[in-house]
Amino acid sequence: MSDFRTILSPQKANISIDYENAILCIGSCFTENIGQLLIDSKFPALLNPFGILYNPASINNGIDRMLFGKQYTEEDLFFHKDLWHSFDHHGVFSHPNKQASLNSINSELETATKFLEKTNRLILTLGTANVFVKKATGKIVANCHKLPNNEFVKKRLSVAEIVLLLQPTLEKLKSRNPDLEVILTVSPVRHLKDGIIENQRSKATLLLAIEELVDQLAFVHYFPAYELVIDDLRDYRFFEKDMAHPNELAIHYIWEYFQQTYFAEETFTIFKKINKIVQASKHRPFHRETSAHQQFVNKQLKNITALEKQYPFLSLKKEQEIFQAQLVV
Repeated sequence: MSDFRTILSPQKANISIDYENAILCIGSCFTENIGQLLIDSKFPALLNPFGILYNPASINNGIDRMLFGKQYTEEDLFFHKDLWHSFDHHGVFSHPNKQASLNSINSELETATKFLEKTNRLILTLGTANVFVKKATGKIVANCHKLPNNEFVKKRLSVAEIVLLLQPTLEKLKSRNPDLEVILTVSPVRHLKDGIIENQRSKATLLLAIEELVDQLAFVHYFPAYELVIDDLRDYRFFEKDMAHPNELAIHYIWEYFQQTYFAEETFTIFKKINKIVQASKHRPFHRETSAHQQFVNKQLKNITALEKQYPFLSLKKEQEIFQAQLVV
């Protein structure tokens, strides 16, 4: 009997992701999803130090800033609708107080610059090839922050332009850290405001650019997040109500595919043990003073101690504190 769908079967990659890697995740909403799942599973990962970035030029600019650690100044910010903004950053960094916004931006940049020194796994998710250019400066912005449309020119980057942007930057990163492996993905999030046809053309441009980068750079690899949603799942029940963003079920499906692609057997073993503890820490007892719950708490604390002793690179401090707070002295 037919399966009535085209299944994209996972294939084990020739690189791995494990708990001793330093994983930097940059890009669009999909990076947020996978990056957060890595963090929740206690992988040493840093997620979007500029906030969500969608286009290759802004992603490249962010990496370049991290490479050189060039701090932002007050002149890099602008005031609009009661908030101070940066054209290089997502709105999460916007703030009514200029110094607060600047401090937040530079604090994240400093953390990211230090993290980049040890990064040996880089996950980049490209969301769109379409960019907005500020007319006054000729600069591509990461976010328009709801400024009037007439202040920008919209254009689509070509395959050649994307490759020309990213290739030298990735090579520079590799020269700094020879152990670096890069995973490129195209976000399955649909940019419907651009129109269905334009969204497809934009995604096609990204896919072709990534193909060239993978062909030219042996340390660059492709993960088929886009195809998993658009061709494998291929059903609106796997999208949120906006019909643009994959829902939790779709994200979980991609996450499992990701694990099967990049996790070695030992990583799976650690991952399963950690998740048991993490899930146990989310349990909220009605009667924590009972002997049954106290036994449960003590068992989890012992499991944490044993796991951290077996794998010194792990840290379950958050979960340990949660359980310790439930102990009845």
